[in-house]
Amino acid sequence: MAKSYMDIEVSDEVVAKTIEALQSARRAGTIRKGANEVTKSVERGLAKFVVVAGDVEPEEVVMHIPKLCKQRKIPYSFVPSKLDLGKAIGINVPCTAIAVEKEGDAANAIKDIIAKVTGTSQKREAPAAEHKQQK
Repeated sequence: MAKSYMDIEVSDEVVAKTIEALQSARRAGTIRKGANEVTKSVERGLAKFVVVAGDVEPEEVVMHIPKLCKQRKIPYSFVPSKLDLGKAIGINVPCTAIAVEKEGDAANAIKDIIAKVTGTSQKREAPAAEHKQQK
């Protein structure tokens, strides 16, 4: 059963790509782990991408993160298991949430994930930018 804070549907393909991107970002970029650190990163405007686990109990620990991300216009996604999220960043304990502050080698992968989760593509954004320049 989906949790109340999971407001977007994420496919298995996107989850797998998210795990791979987090592994890459951990090696070459900067990440913050845990609900408190992620909240601080989002509030300070440092987070570029946020991932929240879907099996967090109690829900209240992370239910504010998606709303905060929407408010700050920071893209976010979900993975089903906090244990998988922890393993993705190289720790052997469960992790409730992760914020990517510097993507490192994972920049392109994270852009692809964001495009799939939000339903936008880079091709759609380019004509809008050109249209604004013509005015």
